[in-house]
Order: sequence, then structure tokens, then C-alpha cells
Amino acid sequence: MSLDPTEVAAWLQAHPEFFNEHADALAKLSLVSPHGNRAVSIQERQVEVLRDKLHALELKLAELIRFGQENDVIAESTQRLVRDLLIETDPRRLPAAVLRNLKNAFALPALAMRIWGAPAEVTAGQSWAHEVPSDTRSFANSLMVPYCGPNSGFDAVRWLTDGNDGLVIRSVAILPLRVGAAPAAFGLLLLGSPDSERFTTEMGTTYLARIGEIASAALSRLLKA
Repeated sequence: MSLDPTEVAAWLQAHPEFFNEHADALAKLSLVSPHGNRAVSIQERQVEVLRDKLHALELKLAELIRFGQENDVIAESTQRLVRDLLIETDPRRLPAAVLRNLKNAFALPALAMRIWGAPAEVTAGQSWAHEVPSDTRSFANSLMVPYCGPNSGFDAVRWLTDGNDGLVIRSVAILPLRVGAAPAAFGLLLLGSPDSERFTTEMGTTYLARIGEIASAALSRLLKA
């Protein structure tokens, strides 16, 4: 009769008294260590299993600590962004404040922004007010959450290389700027990197969405200036 190993293991777990009642069988058992082709006792094997589990837990804890530290840095950067936007009294300087904070916080080589719908008295001579094609505006309207991933030939990505033709953008984060839950966006904020793994589709966008909401709330002042 063949025995199923899973059933044997389940039976032994359900009858822990077996080896107490059959000590001779326990004495005859030997196991092979995964760290070398040598026989070890059950007690030694249990210690090795526990050691491996402890190592896995240590790695998981180290990963959680790293994530926590990264989140702390992002939280501090977000607080700094909010502070600088609140104390800025000239709405025309808000776009530069947003880009400066994000560049310092994320050490990115390329950032760009476009805003449309602001009155002429605040847009004159401002690079963020350059004309934006209607299809790009439609693309902005379609973004209800930030896009994070590879540069798939978005027309707006060209803004990131203005004045730096040698820079190749392989991954981007694109944040729509809109007032609250308005269906139409009034601008786009782009973060770009030559590193294809800097922004990926697997990344969470929670912090990017918050940054987009903060920037939108501040930059909406330009529409009323």
C-alpha cells in the first residue's frame, strides 16, 4: 500500500504522542541537512528550519523598515512642498516652487509643467504657459489618476527634454492638474527619468496622487489671478 506523504504529515501532526510511544522509531530516523550532505538529528533539523524562518523574518523586517524610512522621506518632502506653496504670495511663482520642491525631493533630472486657462496677465513670458495641443488637453482630461510607467511616446514628454536634447526619457509619471473632482484638467505635471525602472506600472500612485492634489489646489490660484 502506497502512502501519501501529505496524509502521513497530517496524521503525525494530529498524533504528536506517536514518537513518545515509539521512541525506538525516533532513534532510527535520520535527516539530511539542506546545508550539506550529512545526516542530522530531528532536533538539529528543527533548529535549522527555525533558523531559516528567523532569517526570512529578519529580511521581511528589514524590508518593512526600509519602506518606512522611504515613506518618512516622502512625507517630509510633501510637508515641505505644502509649506512653500502656502507661504508663496505671488501665484506666478507657484509653478517654479512645485518643480523645485519635487526636483529636490526625488532627485529627478527632468520635470515639466503646463497650465492652460490662466489669464494673460500672469502667463506672459512663462514657460509653463506655452500652448498645449488639444489632443494633449484631452489626454489630461482622461487621466483620473496619475500615469506611472514607460515612456510610450507621449507627446507631452517632449516638454521634459526642452533645452536638453541629449536627455532620453525612458519612464515617466504624469499627474493631471484639476480643481477637485472637476472632469476637465487645467494642466499637466510630468516627472521623467532616463532609468526605465524609475517609474513602473507596478508602482503605487498614492503619494503621486496626493502630490497632484496639493499642486492642483495651489496652482488653481493662477486661474483666478
